[in-house]
Amino acid sequence: MKIVADSSCDLTAELKKELDVTLVPLTIRVGEKNFRDDETLNLDEMMRAIKAHDKAAQSACPSPQDFIDAFGEAKSVFVVTMTAALSGTYNSAMKAKELFQEETENSFVHIFNSKGSSVKETMIAVKLKELIDMKLTESDIVEKTEHYIENMKYIFQLGSLDTMIKNGRVSKLKGMIANVLNIRPILCSSPEGEVELIENVRSEKKSLRRLVELIGEMGDNFEDKILGISHCYASEKAEYLKKEIESRYPFKKVFIVPMAGLSSLYTNEGGITISF
Repeated sequence: MKIVADSSCDLTAELKKELDVTLVPLTIRVGEKNFRDDETLNLDEMMRAIKAHDKAAQSACPSPQDFIDAFGEAKSVFVVTMTAALSGTYNSAMKAKELFQEETENSFVHIFNSKGSSVKETMIAVKLKELIDMKLTESDIVEKTEHYIENMKYIFQLGSLDTMIKNGRVSKLKGMIANVLNIRPILCSSPEGEVELIENVRSEKKSLRRLVELIGEMGDNFEDKILGISHCYASEKAEYLKKEIESRYPFKKVFIVPMAGLSSLYTNEGGITISF
């Protein structure tokens, strides 16, 4: 059984090896320059280019063939993609499934719509590895993982509004006002995988405290759960959150991963995502 995910699934080198997950990269286009979101990506260079360019960077989803190549010779494949509500990656993976099963006898492929991105995908990959190691059947793994996804929580804070201003989701005036007033929006994913505003908080310090409080308001039975944090050039912030979360809630485990290219594009430097 094989786990495949798109490159929004943020991992450390150790976690990637432990989970034995194959990543299928998206491509990020900044002006005339393309950045492939894989192990060759120079993240510093990409972020400098995004900051210097006056128009929004664009991301291109992998082709169906990219996914088929990642499936390799596996007979059972579980694929995790970023939310289908905001990306064509899920549809590309579904087309790959159709083509792969036409050519490969007795093959099994299931595509999971994470209804999120970044560390939420990471958490789903962790759950899949746990279930595969339990020697469960394909149908049981799908059922338990889909149930897990439906009950997950995903909250995040952007490092800045730059990307949202450039792509027109936030007006330049509103963005300027938010920056002047040091307003830090706290966002979440809806049950359908859309981005929703939870609330605006004044100052980063208060927003970090609010992120920790929201975990208690949104979840329960923490003893049976793990929590993941991803960050874009914000390791100190992530470590602070980990410490605060561990002191307040009895999660089985709390881990941190750095963001790769796609997650960094949309959250910007200083961005944080949390999933449990």
